[in-house]
Amino acid sequence: MLSLHEPSASIGRRRTGCWLPTIATMAKNEKKTILTISRKALFDVMLAATTGVLLTASFPRIGWEFLAWVAFIPLLFSIKDAQPAASFRMGFLAGLVHYTTLLYWVAGVAHHYGQLPGALCALILMLLVFYLSLYPAFFAMVIGKLRARSIPYYATGPFIWSALEYVRSFLLSGFPWENLGHSQYNRLHLIQVSDILGVYGLSALIMAVNAVLFETWDNISRNRGFAWKSTLSVVLVTACFLTYGTWRIGEIDRAVEAAPKRTIALVQGNIDQYKKWLPSFQHETLQRYGSLSADALKSAPDLMIWPETALPFYFLYDRNLTRETLEIVRTCGVHFVLGSPSFRKMGEEIRYYNSAYLVDPHGRVLGKYDKVHLVPYGEYVPLKRYFPFLGKMVEAVGDFDSGRKGQVLLWGREKIGVLICFEAIFPELARSMVQNGSQLLINITNDAWFGRSSAPYQHLSMVVFRAVENHLAVARAANSGISAFVDPVGRLLDETPLFEKAIRSRSLPMMNYKSFYSRHGDVFAIGCVLL
Repeated sequence: MLSLHEPSASIGRRRTGCWLPTIATMAKNEKKTILTISRKALFDVMLAATTGVLLTASFPRIGWEFLAWVAFIPLLFSIKDAQPAASFRMGFLAGLVHYTTLLYWVAGVAHHYGQLPGALCALILMLLVFYLSLYPAFFAMVIGKLRARSIPYYATGPFIWSALEYVRSFLLSGFPWENLGHSQYNRLHLIQVSDILGVYGLSALIMAVNAVLFETWDNISRNRGFAWKSTLSVVLVTACFLTYGTWRIGEIDRAVEAAPKRTIALVQGNIDQYKKWLPSFQHETLQRYGSLSADALKSAPDLMIWPETALPFYFLYDRNLTRETLEIVRTCGVHFVLGSPSFRKMGEEIRYYNSAYLVDPHGRVLGKYDKVHLVPYGEYVPLKRYFPFLGKMVEAVGDFDSGRKGQVLLWGREKIGVLICFEAIFPELARSMVQNGSQLLINITNDAWFGRSSAPYQHLSMVVFRAVENHLAVARAANSGISAFVDPVGRLLDETPLFEKAIRSRSLPMMNYKSFYSRHGDVFAIGCVLL
């Protein structure tokens, strides 16, 4: 019996000895696989985060605009073999890093001027960032899915990205802050195409360059050769943009020389935001603006511009302060654009507006523009009916109402359009004024809310595109800076420093011009959405 069982036991021992190394090897290989996956996942996270950092660095205040042309390459690498859900996460992460570092100043505004706790300010910022990050997340998921079907990034990315930027400009009241194309605001020859395609056309080109560089690198690394067709295509389109820009600058410069001119003076009062609305400081505010306006008369201006709510009272209602203001106007003997809050009684209801008045040298009011696109939670409370506990972040008498879109002010025989504060980031508002005959655009703003953050520089960069899209000059008066002029091809002129009293004067052309973009709007962007 023993002889019968011994072989069996021996075989069992041999079998056990044979399997033990195999199990150990499998466990070791599985551990290596897990480590490899973990390292790849960590590397992909780093790539996506790098895209966010590069994007922010391409915008003011860092302003390394060349980075925009390569910023998306790390993200594209991180999603090239990923499933849709993983691509969505990588895109969301890239957006999270980008918008947090781009819009960090939102928390500061809420804390310093909204008097909100730090934790709540951080929550407000992150809610905004989470919402905005959905756009690059959706972008990454869609182009990744299409690439899995052998459709390369360069064939889809430019159009999907531009479509998403356009949707972001109006969805949930709209927030087209620093679109990809805005990073190139100081590249005059490139941005002239905005008078046809809007900023979205430039965004598409930048994305196309990113995609082609990625595909070229990826093909070479996989020994598939150089992507000649796509590379030549994007080089040709870029050359067309630059050639068109060179020709258009020459054409517009010649039109500017022939156009009638008006001398415009900008007055930057640099009024402390904490004191601005104090009744005890109102007289001093008027004295400061009056003194600066008197100094500006040396340039013999035709029009003097004071910033948004430069008058910290209800103009034409507060009699003594209104009388003092009109005395300054009569003494100067020129036309004025004055920023002031206003109200209108509608039966038992009172409606408040953020307004700009055009006043002639005799103190007569020639016209009034009421701000159309209001700042959520700054000038009105969205969804107030459903969330009555929500309040505005800034002090005000009540919710503001919107004015009439496209309204222009008649200045003698000429027409001017006024954009108040962040209305200047919405191209359709400027375009509606040009369609109604505006020959000059004015932007009055109070960027003191932003402190010395990058926000004032970002805000100014977008104003450049309103000039280029419509080929009109822009005169920008800001309470604490940055005040500046923008000529019809986008040159920034006479910029003021932040938080200093300043005056600037310049002769500007009154252009009777309507570009393709002025007449037809966002045809390219809408086409991208329809695709």
